[in-house]
Amino acid sequence: MSYKGISVVIPNYNGIALLPKILPSLFEALTFSALPYEVIISDDCSKDNSVSFLQETFPQVHIIINEENKGFSPTINKGIFAACYDYVLLLNSDVILTENYFIPLLRYFDKPDTFGVMGRIIGWDDDIIQDAAKFPSFHGAKIKTTGNYFLKMPGEHDWLYSMYLSGANALIDRKKLMILNGFDEIFAPFYVEDFELSLRAWKLGWKCYYEHFAICRHKVSVTIKTKSSKNFVNTVYYRNKMYLHAIHLSGSRRFFWYLQLLPETLIRLLTLRFYYLDALSMFLMNKKAVQKSREQFFKLAKISEKILSVKEVVNIIRDSIAKKNINRF
Repeated sequence: MSYKGISVVIPNYNGIALLPKILPSLFEALTFSALPYEVIISDDCSKDNSVSFLQETFPQVHIIINEENKGFSPTINKGIFAACYDYVLLLNSDVILTENYFIPLLRYFDKPDTFGVMGRIIGWDDDIIQDAAKFPSFHGAKIKTTGNYFLKMPGEHDWLYSMYLSGANALIDRKKLMILNGFDEIFAPFYVEDFELSLRAWKLGWKCYYEHFAICRHKVSVTIKTKSSKNFVNTVYYRNKMYLHAIHLSGSRRFFWYLQLLPETLIRLLTLRFYYLDALSMFLMNKKAVQKSREQFFKLAKISEKILSVKEVVNIIRDSIAKKNINRF
């Protein structure tokens, strides 16, 4: 059972340097929203003093602790499943909210098919936009997971679709999030899981939005950079992109994506990017788990009258902005 209000879920790993900076602004924004709220921090077996700091300084925070390090999806899922309010804000531990952050977001949930909405992400120390609405595109049969856009003349009453909601800040309908059973944990430890979650929502006919006037500040990839080597990060990233395609592409596009893997692998070998071969090997070894994720989605898809293909989702978004002036980056 859920209630009208906001549950904030923050995954944390060794965030002692950032938690004292982000939590005061979070509580200010929650208070400004005038809705009941709770803050849940799901700790991924931190080795610093994160947990003791939170217990001493922010006793109102609900802390969930992993006994071993599991990565983003399993960690944030624990917080999601513990949430009790209608709206769940998924928030990174390196993001500061502005005071009125929630105010322009709440209108989106007046529409029954809204899955969620993300705000504009700018720099920690500047106003440069890091993330906006996610622009959908293909490279051959491959889905591109990068690319942002926003309106050149944004207005407060605009409705702008996003291909996916950034895991750094996403306000989501809890009921729909629970139907999807949260993030797919096959994507642990990190990367692409936010795209995949949003794609499942889109394919069921739910909508993901971007709100230009909900603003937060982000310090780029602090946790991942300090935790993992560059080659490991690249290996996991490309493995997870392969997971995404194998789970969600169908028909001829899925067949041609598999064909496209061959020249892409050869190109990367010729340029000595051997991490791509490691990613491909990990993907192939986990084909059964990938197939299980695919089958679970199609079982879930029985709740929808029609399942949209990836191409149909892309067309919906691109058609909605065909006559609009946008900035892409």
